[in-house]
Amino acid sequence: MVWPRSRRAGSVARQILALQLLVMIVVVVAALTLAYLDARADQRRQAEDRVLAVATTTADSPQLAAALNGGDPSAQLQPWAERIRSDTGTDFVVIMSPDGIRYTHPDPSQIGGHYLGSIAEAQRGQNHVEQFTGTLGPSVRAVVPVRHGSDIVALVAVGITTTSIQRSLLPNLPAIGIAAVLVLAVGAIGVWAISRRLNRQTHGLGEREITRMFEYYDAVLHAVREGLVLLDRGGRVQLVNDEARELLALGDQVVGRVVDELALPEPLVESLLSDGAVTDEIHLVGDRMLVVNKSPATWQGRVVGSVITLRDHTDLQAIAGELDSAKSLSDTLRSQNHEAANRLHTVVSLIEMGRPDDAVEFATRELATAQLLTDRVVLAVEDPVLSAVLLGKSAQAQERGIEFAIDPESRVTDLSVDPQAVVTMVGNLVDNAMDAVAQTEPPHRISIMVSSDRDHFRLTVDDSGPGLTPEEAQQAFRRGWSTKHTAGGLGRGIGLALVVQAVRSRSGTVTVDRGPLGGARFRIEIGGQHQVSPDPAGRIDRPEPAR
Repeated sequence: MVWPRSRRAGSVARQILALQLLVMIVVVVAALTLAYLDARADQRRQAEDRVLAVATTTADSPQLAAALNGGDPSAQLQPWAERIRSDTGTDFVVIMSPDGIRYTHPDPSQIGGHYLGSIAEAQRGQNHVEQFTGTLGPSVRAVVPVRHGSDIVALVAVGITTTSIQRSLLPNLPAIGIAAVLVLAVGAIGVWAISRRLNRQTHGLGEREITRMFEYYDAVLHAVREGLVLLDRGGRVQLVNDEARELLALGDQVVGRVVDELALPEPLVESLLSDGAVTDEIHLVGDRMLVVNKSPATWQGRVVGSVITLRDHTDLQAIAGELDSAKSLSDTLRSQNHEAANRLHTVVSLIEMGRPDDAVEFATRELATAQLLTDRVVLAVEDPVLSAVLLGKSAQAQERGIEFAIDPESRVTDLSVDPQAVVTMVGNLVDNAMDAVAQTEPPHRISIMVSSDRDHFRLTVDDSGPGLTPEEAQQAFRRGWSTKHTAGGLGRGIGLALVVQAVRSRSGTVTVDRGPLGGARFRIEIGGQHQVSPDPAGRIDRPEPAR
């Protein structure tokens, strides 16, 4: 399915690229903001430590104690305090009385005024650090007591304005900005690479296209009446629809498993894992006859796996086989009708010629020949369905110039299997025998022996055909094998597959070897001491063929 190009402009990969870029920008901006806030907090902590150290050192200075004992502390302390402020890079160094009267200040006009800030902790002899807005604006300041013995004789306040702290951050901002740009660039390249890979994996489809494809394809896979299986190049199941699960008797845990782990018949596994295409191959899976097709799945000229379709032809082929038998019988009856007309004309002509004895002899001789086989079948086979099949096949064989014999040891008192299965087994084996003898020079002969009672069914079909080589005998019961070939392979090998299906479903055995007529001998045993359990892989127990 091809979607309009207008919908492909906003592919999933592009949308994810845009979203990832947006998320990355938000993260980088948030990280940059946090880095700035952390740097500012770090600068403030450094400023607090710095002003506290300067204030403590100033308070411990002997020069401060000497100046306080003089007559005019401000005159002596103001130049000294300004020199300390300049040397330490602080914004103010204020020395004051224990009551908060300034002795020094960067603005001389503020000397003699009351200090703006908290001094209660220092008056109690404790160092105090705070942020306060004074005459120079917001600042981080430390206030420490000046002791003389046990008495507090003065207070020292040292501060740095927040404006100065912020200015000290400026040298760090370029490094933070460069780091942010590098992170953003590396992230953008990574996001672009991921987007490009995702674009290849999603084939440039948008989210609506992918959603619709999933919805429509899922609906189609569940609605289609054919089994569908998708395999990757390693033979692992990537998709299987409901019909395929039913036809192959698969469980739920199938996707992701290799085909040869699914307990499928070996011939089917070989076909599914083989290279190249498969066209109309017939495989027996359980009690179903499946027509299998396989073709490579390609994308942009590259093989990505294979597509397998499965069709159930069990009922169709059974009906087709019965139809072929009916058609053959119809052709035989039509031919016999012409032959009977010729014989009747002969009898009438002999009577008209005044030779009634010759006419009676001719008619009774032909009647005795036909009646002999009929009597033998009727006496040996009590079941009317099996009798009808044998008589029909005998007539068909006679029409094709084949000697058709019923073994004298044949005896059918009751059928242990249903009549439909009997028709399938007898009809298909005899048809195969007729096709086989047609490949050799006359005389063409077929012999059949059938015996059945309430518990046991046995069938043997011999022919004078070319027989089977050991290799052919090994393959005879595999996926509807046939020695005859038609275009596409469909329609051949159906008979044996139907026979195998009928025998296997009744836990019987079917074997093939060399028969007394020189050709193949097929033997079927169902019930009694020969009963065996069906092989889960779909094979029928058989001995080694005669060589």
